[in-house]
Amino acid sequence: MTEHVSPPVAGLTRNVAAFVCGTTFEEIPAEVVELAKKSVLDGLGLAISGAVAKSGELVRRHLAQLVLGEGPSTVIGSAWRVAPRFAAFANGVGIHADDFDDTQLAVASDRVYGLLTHPTAPALPAALATSEMLGKDGKSVLLAYLIGVEVECKIAEAINPRHYQTGFHSTATCGTFAAASASAKLMELDQATTARALSIAGSQSAGLRENFGTMTKPFHAGRASESGVAAAQFAELGWTATDTILEAPRGFFRAAGGGFDAGAIVGRLGHPWTFASPGISIKPHPSGSLTHPGMTEMLRLIRTYAIRAEDVVRVRVGTNSNMPNALIHHRPKNELQAKFSMEFCMAILLLDGRATLAEFTDETVLRPDVKAMIERIDFVVDDAAEQAGFEKMTTIIDIDLSDGRRISGRADFGRGSPAMPMTFDEVAEKFLSCAEFARFPDAKAREVVALARSFEALPSIAPLMGLLAVEGVR
Repeated sequence: MTEHVSPPVAGLTRNVAAFVCGTTFEEIPAEVVELAKKSVLDGLGLAISGAVAKSGELVRRHLAQLVLGEGPSTVIGSAWRVAPRFAAFANGVGIHADDFDDTQLAVASDRVYGLLTHPTAPALPAALATSEMLGKDGKSVLLAYLIGVEVECKIAEAINPRHYQTGFHSTATCGTFAAASASAKLMELDQATTARALSIAGSQSAGLRENFGTMTKPFHAGRASESGVAAAQFAELGWTATDTILEAPRGFFRAAGGGFDAGAIVGRLGHPWTFASPGISIKPHPSGSLTHPGMTEMLRLIRTYAIRAEDVVRVRVGTNSNMPNALIHHRPKNELQAKFSMEFCMAILLLDGRATLAEFTDETVLRPDVKAMIERIDFVVDDAAEQAGFEKMTTIIDIDLSDGRRISGRADFGRGSPAMPMTFDEVAEKFLSCAEFARFPDAKAREVVALARSFEALPSIAPLMGLLAVEGVR
């Protein structure tokens, strides 16, 4: 692994603040706007389905305990309207609750491909909550969201990879800067104030990967979004903070990662936009993104060769050595652990031929046939996958059948990645599926899709947020 210990880059935090303050919607390529709208729609659908998760219920109980009173910002999937920071928290948790949200893609060979951040979960809730407070239009919200994602992704791309590998959850740590950037843009803070907002955000940056497979993983995304909103609000009030939080010897990059690659961020914000290159991946399955190439290939093999579960003797799944560091639950005991279990993801496809929200339940994980199939699956490090580099999620599958045949396949990328992208209509189908899972009214869901398709033309996002509320849910 390459360790970068860049010398101090004078003014880096101020340069990031200048990007936040100075970027206009007109500067953003049209194709980037279209890609962003897919992720926005995806995030809204996941907030709806996340609201019916157990974590959604607990978040609403927590809001009730706070005795907040009425606020301007919508908690999606509920009747709650609260202060922006708490709506950002609730919706951030909701979007990440099922680990079904989009993923940043890495480019450097020493990176864990596809697992740097989940960019929408911290950025979008902050943009929505702040814009409701200020009465902003769709173009303003989309601009703030894009800026937040760009700052988050370039920071994640720059920090030394050990940040993630030694335990930090970069959606949580880098996502705080996304939320602060989006909120600062919508609040029209000046450059100096925005730099302070970034610094306040940096001091709240936290989240540890040991909590993968528990409710605390989506808590990370919600807390990052809330912290960024609060950082911008405190900065606007005049709260003091350094303006060198990223580059300083005791700042974020050095403290949280031991250093950073200046070439990955200096002069790179918007050049190119991350949505354009290397891209953002949208998930077809509600599990850790590192499972997706294998799941895409397994589905292809099942359909091509008409593989039946009862004929499977043994399955070998080989990946690079970084992937087992995230896919840590080899014998999952509940749905959250199953999202980080390559064995479960392979088993459920062999047994049920699909892996949707309906399959990722505690009841399914504990089914006797699922547990028995998991015992037939070996998840190992493979030399060929290792040699392919960490910028890929190379997965090699060998299936031994009872008739003596061995069926093999290999995939570097999964469905929904820039190499195999989903169209807007396919994302809309995923959105409608999430809404159906949450028993959200179909007519309202289709209205949301129509509004999201022309998000930048919305004179106000109030009608959209009104559709996303659910009366009577507390």
